[in-house]
Amino acid sequence: MERPDNAILKKRLSTFRTAKGLLTNVSDELLVDILRAWETWPGTSKEFYQSLGTSKTQMAVLMGKAKKARREGHYPVEEFKEIQVAGGGNGSYGMEVLWEGGRVVRFSKVDTLVEFLQKAKT
Repeated sequence: MERPDNAILKKRLSTFRTAKGLLTNVSDELLVDILRAWETWPGTSKEFYQSLGTSKTQMAVLMGKAKKARREGHYPVEEFKEIQVAGGGNGSYGMEVLWEGGRVVRFSKVDTLVEFLQKAKT
């Protein structure tokens, strides 16, 4: 199960492969792209690393480096993107929060949710 994006990642990864098949000095940019591809991968982990032409061990090392770089802030985390719910004004709710005691609190606007959470924090 190889997706077109993974074919490109596989080719990019091959530029860091030695004659013996080892991956060396993989760029941070490629590491973040691999991590993002993994986060959206619908299949199994085995299918993922096979689609990139790597072994389980190689992928574990690459993912470890990518996650460490993200934690240390070497590359920015993607910005939060607000989504708009179609027909938000007709009684539909864009967000639900499961609250204490099994209660569900619904919000149609982000501002209302933020205000509620700020007041609940105090």
